[in-house]
Amino acid sequence: MSGAASLAGTDPLTLADLLRVANAPGFDRWQEQVRRTGGCTNPIHLQGWTVTKDRASGQTLYSYSTESEPGGRLRVACGNRRASRCPACAWTYAGDTFHLIRAGITGDPRKEVPGTVRAHPKVFATLTAPSFGPVHNRPEHGRCRCGTHHDDGDPVLGTPLFSESYDYAGAVLFNNHAGHLWQRFTIYLRREIASRAGLTQAALSDRARVSFGKVAEFQKRGAIHFHAIVRLDGPDGPDTEPPAWATVGLLDAAIRAAARRATLELPATAGGLRSRHLAWGDQVDVRPIGARDDGSADLDEQAVASYVAKYATKAAETTGTVDRRIGERAELDKLPDLPAHTRRLIETCWDLDTEYPDRKLAHWAHMLGFRGHFSTKSRRYSTTLGKLRQARADYRARQERREQGIAEDLDTDAESSTLVLAHWTYAGSGHTPGESWLAASIAREIQANREIAREEHAALTDDEEEW
Repeated sequence: MSGAASLAGTDPLTLADLLRVANAPGFDRWQEQVRRTGGCTNPIHLQGWTVTKDRASGQTLYSYSTESEPGGRLRVACGNRRASRCPACAWTYAGDTFHLIRAGITGDPRKEVPGTVRAHPKVFATLTAPSFGPVHNRPEHGRCRCGTHHDDGDPVLGTPLFSESYDYAGAVLFNNHAGHLWQRFTIYLRREIASRAGLTQAALSDRARVSFGKVAEFQKRGAIHFHAIVRLDGPDGPDTEPPAWATVGLLDAAIRAAARRATLELPATAGGLRSRHLAWGDQVDVRPIGARDDGSADLDEQAVASYVAKYATKAAETTGTVDRRIGERAELDKLPDLPAHTRRLIETCWDLDTEYPDRKLAHWAHMLGFRGHFSTKSRRYSTTLGKLRQARADYRARQERREQGIAEDLDTDAESSTLVLAHWTYAGSGHTPGESWLAASIAREIQANREIAREEHAALTDDEEEW
């Protein structure tokens, strides 16, 4: 799309501000800053300085101050994982999650996971919420219970057929306790694996280890469910070969049994609310990743990693809720566009807040009660997001030191050879309307270039394999 065509439909105020930014002194440097943030939607503005000195001689190797920057500020990425808040930073987060998840499936020595892990038994499991009442859906065969064949984008999908009898309290309480149910599931999973292997739980830790990476996803009805890669390793994790009895079939059976056993009992409240029995739904899907025990293939490894990464940047936005906390119940009156079903779920969180004071339901009302992390993993599944971010930061630091002319021998041991003095203060955040338009254009360009590079790399890899 040409620049002129892409400006079509831009409102006059944004267009005027865009022209102001493009003609302002230091525009090229502003673009460079925004490009370094990846086109961040809401960058953090910093003011300050930094000086790098040689520890031995005291010589100043590099100095920098924001006084020479456009507006006297340095812009850094906000780092928000939510695509609804910052598509650019969420795209980076999704990429990191993809590499973390894929390394635990295929192995990657650069990420401290040996390639032999590819042969370990592993499955893609989905644990869903139970029914809280019939909802409008799209059955694989036939019509919805309401008698209509709904299109995929029909806003009525996921909403109750009979809202008066829908168990809204059960829905938000399940969301709120889903993390605890997952914890119990992992405990029972280890017990089930040990039982099927003819071992005690203590003996299991000497023979095998269960590793997982998971992501949470909201269904259209507003109920949380989990997707997880579950893998069986040897006793010391991915570096060790699992025992002969560790098969995909055993893992499949253990997951289904553990999902049935993992329950949580909520006692009746002082306010008179009845006791609750929380459990996973009957629909537990378990699919082998890569090779089956019989040598046949099932789910594609790359596709699984991509699927998990996609949902790592989402929250409850698919239900039409807001992506920020609701400080007071009265704020709901200022949100007229909330779908009726989503509004009822949020209101129920506020209604139940005093009955379950330790659960902070009102605090998490915008998440329909869910208070867990959207992406988690066991300790030995793969590398960590922190290490991936640090590797990227180290790479950029090496680039900057080379640009600054710092000697390579200092670069190899920068922490011990150099002294860094710095002072930074927060100076604001965000973009003006014109800056936002330009930042979004830069983000699209960066992503398009990386997609092209990735496709070229994949094509080259395929050619090498054919050769």
